[in-house]
Amino acid sequence: MTDGHDKDIDDNDFEDGMDDGTDEAGGHEPGRHEPDNPRCGFVALVGAPNAGKSTLLNAMVGSKVSIVSSKVQTTRTRVLGITIAGDSQIIFVDTPGIFKPKRRLDRAMVAAAWQGADDADLVGVLYDVSRKGIDDDTRGIVEKLKEQGRKAILILNKIDLVPREKLLGLAQSFNDEGIFTDIFMLSASTGDGVEHLRDFLAARMPEGPWHYPEDQISDMPMRLLAAEITREKLFHQLHQELPYAATVETEVWEEFENGSVKISQVVFVQRESQKAIVLGKGGTRIKALGQAARTELEEMLERRVHLILFVKVREDWENDPERYSQWGLDFGAN
Repeated sequence: MTDGHDKDIDDNDFEDGMDDGTDEAGGHEPGRHEPDNPRCGFVALVGAPNAGKSTLLNAMVGSKVSIVSSKVQTTRTRVLGITIAGDSQIIFVDTPGIFKPKRRLDRAMVAAAWQGADDADLVGVLYDVSRKGIDDDTRGIVEKLKEQGRKAILILNKIDLVPREKLLGLAQSFNDEGIFTDIFMLSASTGDGVEHLRDFLAARMPEGPWHYPEDQISDMPMRLLAAEITREKLFHQLHQELPYAATVETEVWEEFENGSVKISQVVFVQRESQKAIVLGKGGTRIKALGQAARTELEEMLERRVHLILFVKVREDWENDPERYSQWGLDFGAN
């Protein structure tokens, strides 16, 4: 492992903020008692990479719990997003995109996606209607669901981008597969149709007690979610320069009496040349990355954040079992 020279960004002073006293995303004491006739269940969102699963999850929950990027395969682990609709608590599983795996990380991500679907009460298959045609990855999902004898609901996403005639044709093509009980057309980015889907899911949750407090929106530890937010900024700012050769880890989470928090993170890359890309000339890129991540972290945590970023080279991080354990992925997935 080659670390080289570390570069850090520290661009704000401590100020008073709000201390929520938890290391779970949105994990607070319940705001009210559970209803007399509660419902609670799991909904797995599956689809090809970049179908819009993370955007839909965030729209359903009403807050950011999963990173969003125009790049494919950005979600690496199963993310639980939690929302309340009437007397129902809906627990969404935002899975990595299902595609034909080539690397160890790919295999682990696809295995996690199918595990999320297997464990769910309902499966929602997302399809990006702006695609030219039904892609092989989506066809593979449909075929596997057929093999398993599972029914699903179809969610046609990004309907704001195509004419109605195309939507009707796609809906018919998918309906002919015989596994979809219901079809929804929506735009996760604009919110059009999201409420209708939420109400539908709420009515179909099994009867039973809620699994989480009312105001908890995710089960993802705050340290991991913070690292994911910084990784999202990497995707946004580096575009094609550093596609999937980087990961982010939160090494220090230190809370202070005035409510502020100090977060130290490491951006791991695989080569020295990639390190130079992340740093930018004179450290300008890492500074911009840190500012963008800190702004979003402060909005999410509702307090002052003191963010420090380091960049290190770890040549073979994709084959490190410890990384997979942190993401909740199976290192030995086939």
